[in-house]
Amino acid sequence: MNEGPALPPLAARDRMSLKTLLQERRAAIHPESAGFPPRQAGPGRRVAGLSQEQMDLLLERTPGTYNRFENGQLNPTAEFLTNVARALRLNEQEWTYLWRLTRREYPPYTLHRDSGMSVPGVWQRVVEQIDGAMAYITDAAWNLLAHNAEFAELFPGGEVPANTMRWMTLDPRAREDVLTDWADRWAPMVLPQLRHGVEMRPNHAELRRLEAEVQADPVAGPLYREAGDTPIPYPDGSERPIRHSRYGPGWVTTCVAEPVTSPGARVMLLLYSPGASLVSRHPVLSAPLTS
Repeated sequence: MNEGPALPPLAARDRMSLKTLLQERRAAIHPESAGFPPRQAGPGRRVAGLSQEQMDLLLERTPGTYNRFENGQLNPTAEFLTNVARALRLNEQEWTYLWRLTRREYPPYTLHRDSGMSVPGVWQRVVEQIDGAMAYITDAAWNLLAHNAEFAELFPGGEVPANTMRWMTLDPRAREDVLTDWADRWAPMVLPQLRHGVEMRPNHAELRRLEAEVQADPVAGPLYREAGDTPIPYPDGSERPIRHSRYGPGWVTTCVAEPVTSPGARVMLLLYSPGASLVSRHPVLSAPLTS
């Protein structure tokens, strides 16, 4: 196989972590479910599940390739890592852990197409009980999953959008009335996020349709293309002007979190204040230094 770019050898602790993860996942897969006969007990066969030899067959690699990988002796390509992760049926957290162990970086795309497309139902109860902030949750494609009453009050008539990214980028009322100074303060924030979302899920049909709609729009399209490879300006802690349907002009400070079991989904809290900018009014929180 063509190995990936040269990286420093894995430290002993990382090699052990990699081996533990892969062995546990192999042991959890019955060979029959992957098209192999059951493994027989005996020397070299004390571990349940798929064998290293069977992994080579599944990966269509020469004998011994997977053994080298599991023992931290291989610089894997992105294709090889993806095939291993799918053969071992890793979840998104395990996929990220595998990539960081072997490539020293976060994966450039998600492993599963439906990653981040749902959250546990209890989040609806959590959001509904938030008081003092506009709170809502979207999936990885910005579909609105849950929101509280204060978020609904932001919109005329309390009509919340089905997809917050489509609303922020394409709805004329959002661009001209609600999201104050849209072209200079909102578009540079949200358009790179859309581009990044598509890059993380290149085969996601809904995101591709949304991107096509934005590209075809005479207002948002040119700005989207100009954004190019602009670094992603994450909204956490950002302050932007807004016109609230009930309270009028003001600013929102945005706080963002991600449900651990739903990577790509977003928990959004918007703190509204009337009047002037809130810049420098909210210090960064950090633990006290210890000697």
